[in-house]
Amino acid sequence: MTSVRLGDYVTEPVEEQLATTPYGAMGGLELRDFLAGWEELHRRALAKLEVRVHPSAFVHPSAIIGDDVILGPGVRVHEFSTVRKGSVLCAGASVGFNCEVTHAFVGEGAVLGHRIGLNSTVVGARAHLSANVMVAAISMWNQDMRHPQKEIFFRVPGGLYRCGTWAFGALIGDDVQTGSGISLGPGVALGRGCRVTSGVLMAARSVPAQSVLSTPGATDARVRRRR
Repeated sequence: MTSVRLGDYVTEPVEEQLATTPYGAMGGLELRDFLAGWEELHRRALAKLEVRVHPSAFVHPSAIIGDDVILGPGVRVHEFSTVRKGSVLCAGASVGFNCEVTHAFVGEGAVLGHRIGLNSTVVGARAHLSANVMVAAISMWNQDMRHPQKEIFFRVPGGLYRCGTWAFGALIGDDVQTGSGISLGPGVALGRGCRVTSGVLMAARSVPAQSVLSTPGATDARVRRRR
């Protein structure tokens, strides 16, 4: 059976607030096991924390933060953004204007630019997602997407990786950087240090660390002089 271990993609939180919770040991988990136990792991993390929203975190008055969300030290959530459904923003993470972060883990120092949409996604430390990056978590091939049943899977070297759930967007490794206008998922795993150029559309596959993903339009655009 193929293996996708979280620690091969993302760094566990090292700041004390989250490092002492179950999230501090998430690197040793298999992806499918993490997804299956995510809600219970989050419940245990909440029970261990004295403060769910760190005093140094900044939340704009127009932003919406769910009652079960964890915000670490120095986190910033800007105008008209929503963070909900058991999401975690680790120390120093930044969420830009008009984002929706649903059931996501965002690593230390990661940046979500403007109009980012994440669902059932893990983002590594220091990753930088530029404007209009969308990560979908549910397959459009369900008979009724309001009641999803189709398991998410993706291609890995040697076969297919079964996620064991109908909701998984992406595993985005440490130090990944993207352009704008990108659609990922469901079922994507980007290795550490990848670069994703604007306009990429990708689902159901894994990408090795330090790869560059681009579309033909990003490299073959025709340039000519105006007349």
